[in-house]
Amino acid sequence: MTENKMTLTVDAISINVGFTRSVVAAFVSQLNPTVEEVGDIKTAVSEAITNCVVHAYSNNGGQAQIKVAVKGKIVEIEIVDYGQGIDDVAKAMQPFFTSSYCEERSGMGFTVMQAMMDTLDVTSSLGVGTTVKMTKKITSSVEV
Repeated sequence: MTENKMTLTVDAISINVGFTRSVVAAFVSQLNPTVEEVGDIKTAVSEAITNCVVHAYSNNGGQAQIKVAVKGKIVEIEIVDYGQGIDDVAKAMQPFFTSSYCEERSGMGFTVMQAMMDTLDVTSSLGVGTTVKMTKKITSSVEV
């Protein structure tokens, strides 16, 4: 099985959310995914990058690193920020939990990521940052 990888580093600002999701979708297109599979991946990436913008850096900018690997029919996505981190990951992953009470946030970001992807793993350290790892098997794929 051949592996193909890419890494993208962007400023964690809202204007880059759409750009990031488009880049990841374009990279994944080599597997000939369905429209639904692409939509799932784009939505999950949008949620993860938005979390970097809003929660990791409190809309003050910083860096987000996006790594995507295609291994056979599996897409692995890792999104890393170096922001404030999450105090309690298990609590943060509960539906409707948000740490941004002064803004209109639904607290559904991780829930959406879980629904769209096959796996979701979140690790975080206060003052160090957060890593979100997701995978999705592309059912219509041409194996790379």
